[in-house]
Amino acid sequence: MSVSRTLAGLVSLSGTGLFTGISGTLTLEPAAPGDGIGLLLNGGRVRATIENLATRTLIPAFSQFPARHTCIGAGDSMLATVEHLLSALSGLGITDATLSCTGPETPIFDGSSAPFVEAIRAVGTVDRPNPEGASIALAEPIRVQNGDASIVITPRQARGISYTYNLAYPAPIGEQSARWNGEPDAYASEIAPARTFSLEQEARLMQSLGLFKHLTPREMLVIGPSGPIDNALRFPDEPARHKLLDLIGDLSLTGPALSGLNADIVATRSGHALAHDAARSLASALA
Repeated sequence: MSVSRTLAGLVSLSGTGLFTGISGTLTLEPAAPGDGIGLLLNGGRVRATIENLATRTLIPAFSQFPARHTCIGAGDSMLATVEHLLSALSGLGITDATLSCTGPETPIFDGSSAPFVEAIRAVGTVDRPNPEGASIALAEPIRVQNGDASIVITPRQARGISYTYNLAYPAPIGEQSARWNGEPDAYASEIAPARTFSLEQEARLMQSLGLFKHLTPREMLVIGPSGPIDNALRFPDEPARHKLLDLIGDLSLTGPALSGLNADIVATRSGHALAHDAARSLASALA
């Protein structure tokens, strides 16, 4: 018998969306064992799983690009940019919760998952027996690849899961790696504070598309040829840690079975689109 984990009480956070600039209030509520992570959308509760990944984009300009964020949808309703929130829930081992938001996307805050982690830890969590949970081993490795980007999921005998992200960017970021051993305390201190980052030319492109108008480099980590602009890194390898944060959130779309998986996950140069492919392949393997 495994353990399920939910919130000890209600969490409410308000802030502005990254891409839309629209304010909203996010509410997190406890859920019963086996309920999984669900969003209140379109008059019902929709599981935050890869099957419910939104098929349309909230930002019309993104229709020409691979996924730039993660959105859950039901009918004409969706909640966008959920990856940092899902990462926080997965990082803290929360298996069951119900989410709702008054805005079209979750608040971005400082671009990290730390505000979600802090709010959840302030209210506390509750662990309960889950008769349906079980330790799971993959029959064989899973690999998804697109060019020089890949995600490899390898089964292991030991209990638990690990995540590694290998980043390769132009200078001054360069090559970096970050790893998480699956422990909530390590996630909270070493992964959650890492912020969304953008190269200066990427940020200028987004602004030319009408995005990020409400943000400055002081509020969003923008990295120029000499390093962060009007800002400072929280970790020398903060970009790799944030990519790892995103990976954890995106792979949580695999569903409840992920909490019992025994595997090592290694991502190299991957983004949201490839992580969605990996979650889809993993969900199929665990079905």
